Amino acid sequence: MAPVLLPSAGPTALPLDLALAAVRGYQHGRRPLWFRPPGTRAGRWVDVPAFGWARSDDLAGGSDDADLLAAEGLHGRLDPAGWVRVSDALARLRPVVDAAVARAAGRPFEQLPDDELSVLGEPGTVGAALRTVQREPDFPHLTAALHHRHPDLVPHVDRVTRLQLLPHVEEGDSDLHAVVHRELRANATAFAELSAATGLTPLRLHDVLVWLSGSLRLTHAVALGRDLPHS
Repeated sequence: MAPVLLPSAGPTALPLDLALAAVRGYQHGRRPLWFRPPGTRAGRWVDVPAFGWARSDDLAGGSDDADLLAAEGLHGRLDPAGWVRVSDALARLRPVVDAAVARAAGRPFEQLPDDELSVLGEPGTVGAALRTVQREPDFPHLTAALHHRHPDLVPHVDRVTRLQLLPHVEEGDSDLHAVVHRELRANATAFAELSAATGLTPLRLHDVLVWLSGSLRLTHAVALGRDLPHS
């Protein structure tokens, strides 16, 4: 089985079984939480999801509100003013994102030609559209919502993965999404196997592995994944 080598996640290749355990831990791992209902003295331990899978990926989409709820599951609740601001941004960006979806013509992100993520192919490329989204001040919630809507095409980038990806941007790249594109292409076989085993798109798998590494949660996720039945 081919290992997964992601420079944005670190210099060492991840054996496929370790990457699979990490993703399974992210999807299904749980942690104990002491829960005491308001107004009562007694409490008890409950098991809650350790990561954002159940609060985001597992939610149904289909509308701006539903996709924004999924984004909150990863990045925390928005106050009323923040909800309006991000909701307005989703509506404002809809023509840009719809044009990118039309240009992709059903191809997933990793199958796009290199020029789609290069300034040499602009204007009108998918990469140019993604850069427009990335420039928004609320980009973590926006990209989470848009990835939830287009899981094959729109990368999810938050402040952790952004810092992981930016140092690997090369001259001519339209933005950091070109780094994601290169790493997916270079590890196509491994991501295909992980996708078949987990049900996640290669794009989401890449995000999860880079985020777990950059947030120093990879070891914990692997341990949770290996403790799961049939892991």
